[in-house]
Amino acid sequence: MYTKNWKRGLLSAMLLTALSGPSFAVDHYKIDPDHTFTSFEYSHWGLSVQRGRFDNISGSIAIDPDAKTGTIDINIDTASVNTGSDAFNQTLRSSDFFDAEHHPDIHFISSRLVFDGDVLKQVEGNLTVKGVTHPVTLEIDHYSCRFMFIYGKQACGANGAAEILRSDYNLGRYAPFVSDAVTLHIVVEAIKDYP
Repeated sequence: MYTKNWKRGLLSAMLLTALSGPSFAVDHYKIDPDHTFTSFEYSHWGLSVQRGRFDNISGSIAIDPDAKTGTIDINIDTASVNTGSDAFNQTLRSSDFFDAEHHPDIHFISSRLVFDGDVLKQVEGNLTVKGVTHPVTLEIDHYSCRFMFIYGKQACGANGAAEILRSDYNLGRYAPFVSDAVTLHIVVEAIKDYP
C-alpha cells in the first residue's frame, strides 16, 4: 500500500511539473531617479540643435533574463522640463506645448523587448503625451547589468533613443520652422528589488 501511494504521488508530481512547463524567474527593478533622465533635441530654425531634458522620472522594470522578455514602465514629470532657461521652461509647461497642469505625466510602457543573445537591442512600446498615444521603438546603444557594491544590489542600465514627430502629440507649434522631428533620448539605471 505504501509503495503504491508513493509511486502514485511521484507520478502526480512529475505530471504537474510537465504540464506547468519551464519556470522562469522574473527580476524586478526600481528606476533610480538620480541616474535616470530623458532628454530631447531638435533643430531651432535651422540655426542650431537645441537640447532640453526632464529631471523627474519614476518607474519600474521587470526582466526575465532566460526568456528574454520583460516590461519597462516609465513616467516622466512634464513640469520637470529643463532647458536652462526659466522663461523657456514656463513656455514648454504651458498649454502651447506640454500643458503640464492638465497632463502632468508622459508615459512610456513597453510591449516587447528585442534581444540579440544577451544584449538588449530594441524596446518597442507606446508613448503617451498630452493624452495621445503612438507606438515608438527605442534603439538601444548601451545595455549592462552588474552587481553594484555601492548599493549592495544588482543594477541594470540602458541608453535608448527614438525619433518622434511633435505634431503627432499636439506639440507642433512653430513647425516646420522649428523642426517637427525630435530625437528623444532615455537614459535609465534601475536597482533590483529583492523580496
